Formats: sequence, C-alpha cells, structure tokens
Amino acid sequence: MNLKKTRLHILQKSEQLAPKAKTGISLHCHTQYSKEMLDFIPHYAEKLPIISFFWKRERDKYKEREGQAMDFSTAFWSPPLSPYAVYDIEKKQIEDAGLEAIVSISDHDSIDGSLKLAEIHENRKAPISLEWTVPFEYGFFHVGVHNLPEADAVELTKTLIDYTFSENPTKERLHELFAMLNELPQVLVILNHPLWDIEIVGQERHNHLLKNFIKEYGKWLHALEINGFRTWSENKAVIEMAEALGFPIATGGDRHGCKPNTVINLTNSRTFEEFVEEIRVDKRSEVVLMPEYKRPLHSRQLQSFSEILHNYPDFPVERRRWFDRVHFDIGKGQGLQPLSTYGWLNGGPLWLRIAIKTLGFLGSAPMRPFFELARKKHDRVPKDAAQTDFEIKKAEEILPGIPSDAVSEI
Repeated sequence: MNLKKTRLHILQKSEQLAPKAKTGISLHCHTQYSKEMLDFIPHYAEKLPIISFFWKRERDKYKEREGQAMDFSTAFWSPPLSPYAVYDIEKKQIEDAGLEAIVSISDHDSIDGSLKLAEIHENRKAPISLEWTVPFEYGFFHVGVHNLPEADAVELTKTLIDYTFSENPTKERLHELFAMLNELPQVLVILNHPLWDIEIVGQERHNHLLKNFIKEYGKWLHALEINGFRTWSENKAVIEMAEALGFPIATGGDRHGCKPNTVINLTNSRTFEEFVEEIRVDKRSEVVLMPEYKRPLHSRQLQSFSEILHNYPDFPVERRRWFDRVHFDIGKGQGLQPLSTYGWLNGGPLWLRIAIKTLGFLGSAPMRPFFELARKKHDRVPKDAAQTDFEIKKAEEILPGIPSDAVSEI
C-alpha cells in the first residue's frame, strides 16, 4: 500500500480495533429528518426491466387523467429511523469493536436530527452536522459539513440552505460561504462521494464538473469521502485522486436503512474537535472498511431498499408505512402530502406492491451468492490493504491547467 495521507484497513471479519485506535467515528448517517429527493425516479423507472412497462403505462394514464405530467421535482421520501435509533446503532457497532464512539448525523440540508441528539448527547460525541447540497454550474455536489458551533448552528445552516435554493447561486457567493466555514477551526468540510454522477449528467460531464469544482473550492475542502454505498473501484479511484491532490480520506457510510455504516474512521482523539485537527492540520486519516462492506453493493442496496420500504408497526402512526414516508404534490393546491393521503391505503397499485416484495426478496440473504457471482472483478474488495497497489497520478494530470501553487494549497 503506497498511501501517504491515509492508512487503510480492510476487515475480513469482526475484530477488536482497540489495539489500532481509541475512538471510532461514524460519519454521514441519515435519519427521518433527511429529505431524499425523488427526481431521479423517471430516469431509472424507464430503464428497469418489467417495471418500465408498468411505469410508462401509469405515467401515460396520469397525464391523460390530470392533463399534466407527474412532477417529481419536489417529491421526497424520508428514511425510517429516528436520530436516536441511528445514533444507538452506530454507537453499538463501534463499541462492540472495543472503541469509544463518535457519531455525526448529516441529514440532507437539515440539522433537525442533530439538534434532537444535542438535547441528550454532548456535541463532542454527536456533532451538529448536515449534508449540504451545493449547486454548481450545470449540476450540484453534496458536501458534508460537520461540527457546526452549537450557538450559531441554526443561523449558519439557514445561510447555507439559502444558497442551495437561491434563484441565482453565484461562484463569488459560494467562495464566501466556503471561506466562512473554513474560518471555524472546529468545522470539518468533506466532499461526499465525489466521483458519483449523482446529477445523472453522464460520467464524463460529471468528471469535468468535479475538476472545475475542486479548482474553484479545493483549498476550502478538508477531505474527500470514500462511501459505504459506492463500489470498491470507485472508492479506490477516490483514494488515488485524494493522494494525488494532497487530501486525506474521510469515510461516509451514507446509511438510510437500519444497518450501521460499513466504513468508519479511526483516531486516537477523544473529541470530534481533536479529530478535525488531525484532518485539517495534520492532513492524515485512518479508515476501516468493515466486514459488511465486502458484500456485493447491489445486494446491500436492495437490502437497504427493503428496510426503507418496510412497515414498522411500533413507529408513530404517521410514519409506520413506507407510503406515509413518501411525499408528493399532485398539483391540486394541497402541496406536498404523504402518498397515504391519496388513497394508498394498501400500498398503491398491485404491480407496485409486487415490485416492492420482489426488491425485498432480491435483498435477502439467500440471494447474496448470485450477486457475488455477478460482481465485476475490479469491484471485489481486496483481502489485504497492505498488498493493494494504488495508481497515484501527478496532480497536474488530474487538474490540467491549474497553477502549481494552487495544487499545493489543496
């Protein structure tokens, strides 16, 4: 392993991590306060076998009946678990490995979940954080903003979110916002899943956008993320890019279901502020891929979908069923409403209920061997990080045209 900024561990089975560090840090967790947009639905629904047939039929029937196309631009769903449940699950996994636990919940464009935790947990163990959606040119990026100062967290979050939903987001204003965050020494700013074409603009266009973004704002980013719900080949490429540009790596489990994050950071720090100093000042990190990360990604994704679409009888009545947790605006002046208010008492049309049950079966344990056989060789997680060769390019090869002094600042 030829890494300078990051020390990587790949676990084959559960083990005690106390000999390696004092504290485990779980970053990038989503709770019921996270609004997950559904604007991607039409793109994927038209590509999925069988489902595409029913989707197109329902889409056309809706347009004929309502006189307009379905509008997914504001539709969203929220993960099932409360901040307390997510915190406890993450804390238990870390403590079972013999470490003290720090858990940073980062819901989409919201600190409500973090504020709930702050009522019962100290900020040094449960920092106030969010996943900030940052518009940029023809796309956007997700940026983890961790450990906002408690006294100013609400005001700072409002300032960030105002930019997200601004009708005229400018590069100059974004410069000001990143500089503002950078001036807060206890705040950690992470570029989440940087290589993921989350905007669905095509990988080549996304990569071009990413390079421009790092050129503009790289000096205010403190780390790049390897993500628990991205492939090994993509995470490996992120590690290689980070090494070339001088970034340390931070982990982000990106959990939305009921299972703990499959990637965590290790540190000898006792508080989140001390961990931030390791990343920002020392520019070093130590990360662990937990045993669950070895499972094929598609299998884990389907299991997570099954958890998200599951019914939970013990939940508050307004959140028990998945169609209580999905909000849609049918354009009749009612605004965003749960699908259950539109007569979905049994979970929607028969074909959709069958599709959901199918997803649940595909995500079950008996199906895992089939996903293992189908997994591409370059996405098989290596057994030993020490024996893994990373192809580290020169910074100028990744960001052509950027001045050498700018590269050194990143």
